[in-house]
Amino acid sequence: MSDPTTRPMAARDVPADRRRGGELRVLLGPRTVGSTSGFMGVAVLQPGERIAEHYHPYSEEFLYVARGAITVDLDDRPMPLDTGEALFVPVNIRHRLRNTGAVPAEVVFHLGPLAPRPELGHVDTELVEQRGAS
Repeated sequence: MSDPTTRPMAARDVPADRRRGGELRVLLGPRTVGSTSGFMGVAVLQPGERIAEHYHPYSEEFLYVARGAITVDLDDRPMPLDTGEALFVPVNIRHRLRNTGAVPAEVVFHLGPLAPRPELGHVDTELVEQRGAS
């Protein structure tokens, strides 16, 4: 996308990215609305599902639990979060999101600033076979 846009974006209109676990959808980002400072989206995790451990070498991450309950493992330290709670994840901190509740969890995420190139923004720290439900 070349020109920034201010049109509304709906999660139902963005294909889910399932490569790291759960359903990740970037709603507002360089590819969808032409943003230049960060991106925002939603993750949906079914009970027992997780998003594999990773870190961001350039970006801070902000998480908000809109529905359900999750545990965020920050450098292997579990941090439980319930509906209506938020968490700040600093640059270079390893983190994994796990749905530790009995219902699907919806988590809003925002990352900024952007990495110099998209492929530099996310570093996986778990092997593919470790990415299943916990």
